[in-house]
Amino acid sequence: MPTRGVVYVHSTPLAVCSHVEWAIARVLAAPVNLQWTAQPVDPGARRAECGWTGRPGTGAELAAALRQWPMIRFEVTEEPSPGADGERFMHVPGRGLFRATVGAAGDIQLGEDRLRAILATARAPEAIAHALDKALGTAWDAELEPYRYAGDGAPVTLLTRVG
Repeated sequence: MPTRGVVYVHSTPLAVCSHVEWAIARVLAAPVNLQWTAQPVDPGARRAECGWTGRPGTGAELAAALRQWPMIRFEVTEEPSPGADGERFMHVPGRGLFRATVGAAGDIQLGEDRLRAILATARAPEAIAHALDKALGTAWDAELEPYRYAGDGAPVTLLTRVG
């Protein structure tokens, strides 16, 4: 069963735009020509987004392909599909890659074992709050939010994975 998702390239240097397209094309085995627009939050940078369809696990492949350029800010989402959880990946320069399981509504899901580990290792309420913030990717969200807002109303390209 195919699934779908979105790649949001929030900020990349102009010189890297074609490399980003080639990386996405390699994963999807289909030509990619994104509509790049200026990123007002980062003068000189570009942004683009594209919807995709493919087999479960394509989101992780896209995130791994884009991660090779540590200077870009991006998000990749993959919707849940029969037998597979959804995923969300966020990348911020200097912070690295964050990955989370997401439910049908797009909310990050923390499993029982993860919650138990947080409770077992955090000795004070502040430590529990800090561990939960980390598990939810709060720092990544905070850094990406201005870039997301600047992209409201931007064009979206739709892509389908071949094979």
